[in-house]
Amino acid sequence: MPELLVELLSEDIPARMQARAAEDLKRLVCEGLDEKRLGKYFSEARSFVTPRRLALVIDNLPERQMVGVEVRKGPRSDAPEQAIKGFKGNLPKGAKVKVRETTKGTFLFASIPKSAQPAPEVLPEIVEAALAKVPWPKSMRWAGNRVRWVRPVHGILCLFGGKVVPVEFGPVKASNNTVGHRFLAPKPFKVKDFADYKAKLKKVHVILDPAERREVIWKKAQKLAKAEGLTVKADAALLAEVAGLVEGPRVFMGRVDEAFMDLPAEVLTTVMRHNQKYFSLVKSDGSLAPRFIVVADTEPDDGGRAITAGNERVLRARLADAKFFWDQDRKRTLISRIDDLDGVVFHAKLGSLGDKVRRIEVLAANIAELLSFDADATREAARLCKADLTTDMVGEFPELQGVMGRYYALAEGRGETVAAAIAEHYSPQGPNDDCPSAPASVAVALADKIDSLVGFWSIDEKPTGSKDPFALRRAALGVIRLIVENKLRVSLSELFHKAYELYPLEIRASGSVTSPHIDIGAISINLLLFFIDRLKVHLREKGVRHDLISAVVGTHRLDVGLEDNLVRLLDKVDAVKEFLGGEDGINLLTAYKRTANILRIEGEKDGVAYKGADVDDELLREGDEQALAARLGEVSALADAALGHEDFAAAMSALARLRKPVDGFFDQVTVNCDDADLRRNRLRLLGAIRNTMDRVADFSKIEG
Repeated sequence: MPELLVELLSEDIPARMQARAAEDLKRLVCEGLDEKRLGKYFSEARSFVTPRRLALVIDNLPERQMVGVEVRKGPRSDAPEQAIKGFKGNLPKGAKVKVRETTKGTFLFASIPKSAQPAPEVLPEIVEAALAKVPWPKSMRWAGNRVRWVRPVHGILCLFGGKVVPVEFGPVKASNNTVGHRFLAPKPFKVKDFADYKAKLKKVHVILDPAERREVIWKKAQKLAKAEGLTVKADAALLAEVAGLVEGPRVFMGRVDEAFMDLPAEVLTTVMRHNQKYFSLVKSDGSLAPRFIVVADTEPDDGGRAITAGNERVLRARLADAKFFWDQDRKRTLISRIDDLDGVVFHAKLGSLGDKVRRIEVLAANIAELLSFDADATREAARLCKADLTTDMVGEFPELQGVMGRYYALAEGRGETVAAAIAEHYSPQGPNDDCPSAPASVAVALADKIDSLVGFWSIDEKPTGSKDPFALRRAALGVIRLIVENKLRVSLSELFHKAYELYPLEIRASGSVTSPHIDIGAISINLLLFFIDRLKVHLREKGVRHDLISAVVGTHRLDVGLEDNLVRLLDKVDAVKEFLGGEDGINLLTAYKRTANILRIEGEKDGVAYKGADVDDELLREGDEQALAARLGEVSALADAALGHEDFAAAMSALARLRKPVDGFFDQVTVNCDDADLRRNRLRLLGAIRNTMDRVADFSKIEG
């Protein structure tokens, strides 16, 4: 069966949009093929992208549509005769009408055969619809055209079985022509299929596959580095971006002027990476080498000397600016910059950055005292943690916030503990970011994030759906990692209350139009529930079941209080997981669900909640119910003692002792007996089973 080949040739597509656009084009065309009954049998769809072209190839498409049937619903079978005649009269020839029963009554249904059209007659509509629907983050119209695309379109290549498909998009009509590299081979040439297309593109200096371009760039860069005894600093994101800037990559090595090598390494790499898209190189000892790798999209006649010299000249100017900022910034101390933060708005409703720093300082010191950290070093680091935001260097390179604060702190003689805490207090900013472990760093990082979370919850600015403009989900995940990875036994509710009290009364009392009565109690519960959701996301990647977290967190007992000690919560999760991994745990879970089901049904019938607090020992007539009641008392005492010592494994072990008496009870005792008093007492005994297990975890949340 023939293949479909599509290429959109345009002006340069921004690198950040390329991969998504290639996937969207493939998805939209494949959806169109399915809708038009052409998508069932094709073997593979592959999309490719370069800075100037989006390409798609689909192998083994059928030459004709599959025969289909359209089902059309008509009136009720007992509708007036005129309505039935009207329905039948509007049907095309060949339609068959049948009467069918539905949940809403008996209706007429018509089966209308759909003819199978040749694929070339259907493909233009499919491809044109897909092109119109590609969801670019930003798109444009050009000249007098009505269609939108990320950049002006210059050509369309569309072939099915080697023949041109008459696709039109705006002013451009499809052909079997394309062009090569913009500078090195701009002349058009004809294409007959994908293999011919890809091979000819390579001859005209275009590597179609982004993965192949990345590999070419990386291998050439490594070869140049190795020749000088250096190593290219790995940077997957930069490699992907650079591969999206070139069609036929050429790689060259340039030199960094030695006069700038005394700048902090992060400044050098930031200037090279973010401003110039250069790769940094390192020496065998890990220090930064005075070299860089640049990728060009042309073939120079002089072996790249002019390109290298030009890039060295641009980099020299950039680094001269950075050196000026470095020298000027050090003329002022960090402490002298703190007052400047009062002129920087953190949020219109939450005050300035100066206000935030004063809150962080107090909260970080409280956390340090709570966890027996060095409160003086923590307070000093918290006071200075945002000061570098007023420096020229961070103003020019925002990516260096915190990093430059560390360098400036060290330059003015502050200790490594304080300097490190300034640098690390933004961390962790993602799942792959290092998590601080030094006490002062942990305390300041926690204070910064918790202050933001409590503040935004206080003014009812919470994440909604996919929108999270203040990165509050990331802040919560950061708090979770700081607590869990450092095994901090701390109450989140207590930290929320401390943070809340540091906000001025007008903010605490403000609420919002939608929630005018926000208070710290509601904020604390809502924040804890938010944290639990984030914890489930965080632990899902580690293979931890979300239902186990729900079972131990206490969402079934909001009046008692949610579990807000994350380390304790995870210890309990581990204990429940291990308990349910054994036969006793599985059988007891089954018994619990049976117990809960009986209590729910009978409780609704009687209008009574059988809580088990008032079991009458005199009404325990059967030996198995007497044995169960006696064992329940023992297990309850053992479980409570174990929970008091946070020995969750021992609490689970105590619950395991219920298995045999519970099994015996269900095997030998009839709960719904004829004697009403015995029945109620046995239901209360079941309630006692549920209550005892609920004190350890809410087993109703556990799946299976």
